[in-house]
Amino acid sequence: MESAAEIFLRQLGASGVDYLFANGGTDFPPIVEAYARHDGTNHRLPRPMTVPHENAAVAMAHGAYMMTGRPQAVMVHVNVGTANTVNGILNANRDHTPVFVLAGRTPYSEHGRHGARTRNIHWAQEMFDQAGMVREAVKWDGELRQPDQAADLVRRALGIAMASPRGPVYATLPRDTLAAPAGKARVAEPPPPAAPPLPDPAALAEAARMLAAAQRPLVITSAAGRTRAGFDALVDLATRFALPVISFTPRFVNFPADHPMHQGYEPSPLLDDADCVLVIDTDVPWIPHLQGPPEGSRVIHLGEDPLFARYPMRSFPTDLAITGDVATALRGLSAALDPLLSAEAVASRAAALAERSARQRAAWAQAVAAPPDGPITPEWISHCLAEALPAEAVVVNEYPLRQTHCPRTRHGTFYGQSTAGGLGWGFGAALGAKLAAPEKLIVATLGDGAYVFNNPTACHWVAEAHQLPVLVVVFNNAMYGAVRNSTLAMYRDGAAAKTGGELLADLSPSPAFEKLAEASGGHGERVTDPAELPAALRRAIAVVTQEKRQALVNVVCRY
Repeated sequence: MESAAEIFLRQLGASGVDYLFANGGTDFPPIVEAYARHDGTNHRLPRPMTVPHENAAVAMAHGAYMMTGRPQAVMVHVNVGTANTVNGILNANRDHTPVFVLAGRTPYSEHGRHGARTRNIHWAQEMFDQAGMVREAVKWDGELRQPDQAADLVRRALGIAMASPRGPVYATLPRDTLAAPAGKARVAEPPPPAAPPLPDPAALAEAARMLAAAQRPLVITSAAGRTRAGFDALVDLATRFALPVISFTPRFVNFPADHPMHQGYEPSPLLDDADCVLVIDTDVPWIPHLQGPPEGSRVIHLGEDPLFARYPMRSFPTDLAITGDVATALRGLSAALDPLLSAEAVASRAAALAERSARQRAAWAQAVAAPPDGPITPEWISHCLAEALPAEAVVVNEYPLRQTHCPRTRHGTFYGQSTAGGLGWGFGAALGAKLAAPEKLIVATLGDGAYVFNNPTACHWVAEAHQLPVLVVVFNNAMYGAVRNSTLAMYRDGAAAKTGGELLADLSPSPAFEKLAEASGGHGERVTDPAELPAALRRAIAVVTQEKRQALVNVVCRY
């Protein structure tokens, strides 16, 4: 009879899970034995992937989902492994990413049962509520309490993870329960995913009336491009009705950067004068302390969770909130708008916005027309990347990339950090993306502080061990820029400003990060001269694409 571990793995495979990213411990023997027993069979099991840090494992699952749209699994060691996943789970939660995080649990049996406690840590690692560490950050948590529930637990967890809005789930797997015979448990095809909510037609009609009546409408989004359907629907809406689009703190390619209705990445100054704002799948459409729409402007929030119900405080003005799948809602909104706007009005607005967009792009291009005279800047790095990368390359960004100078035009070619802001995501996500899409050129753009958070030794090992040639570009200013900039923003004339706001932000002396890539068989370069950067990037891309090795370019810059 098959064990619960065997049924569990088989059900993961039958449910479309491609990979099990794992950092093992003493709770893993039933999983190891299950894989060995099924070696050479025709049963579909997720591919086991050793990842020597839990943060990297969750990020890899996140990155693989970005490429495939299928949930991926992570397994870690009891409570201590769970603790190392929290950062990644928080990112997945805010980014609506269905990662199935599994953790062993101390065996319940102290003796007399196969898989009972055999190490002193099996007492010390038991908790009253292990799942309590992650409960606020997951959609559901459970435990394999009976071996015959193995298949049912997988189907239940993944069904909830994939329901709208998607998100991570967590389950604990006691070693003695995993090792036990599964009884009558059977692997089955998973049920179809729950249908996403349909938008209310009356609400769409009201939104159309608001937008049609507006003289200065504005669309703000950070995640309309979460799906290809959402991207296409927004392009159609903005093109047909000449709606200006701001991609604010984007996590995806929401709108082509070369489209005449693309109006940049900052809400102001268009927001300052807007009389109707359509906010699409965006938790923070502007910073109220700094900006906002004028008094009397109508504001529409649209998305699967337009009010972001799991945010304790969020008080943006809302005249209308529409719950629904973004693509479906935007298509319905287009249909409702069609009879309300004249061709003349649309053409006039389109011409003005296209001219504004062209001026904006010309100004951005002029700013990087030549290498900077002094130190390398983030703008120059971003521009050089834009010149070196093919249009279909995938950029995974953790903070420093300037999209004004590295515009992405194709859906699925840019992924940004989750709004949770848990550092240590970008490198692992890039590795997961490469694993799931080996034909693509994957580039991780990281700040030096973020690079350190990414457990680089573990990530470079993964790249070599699993043959995942990615390019990592480190924007290295030897500084936690977010800490310094926040300090100076709050206390520009304060005591901290006298020393540049660098206390607790200074990361000098900066290590030779390129050596870490070399230690794992990769190509590493350090660049300090702006004029040398284009050639260095071309060499690194050649290594990744032709030699099939990882590469890291450590760019010393100022920002």
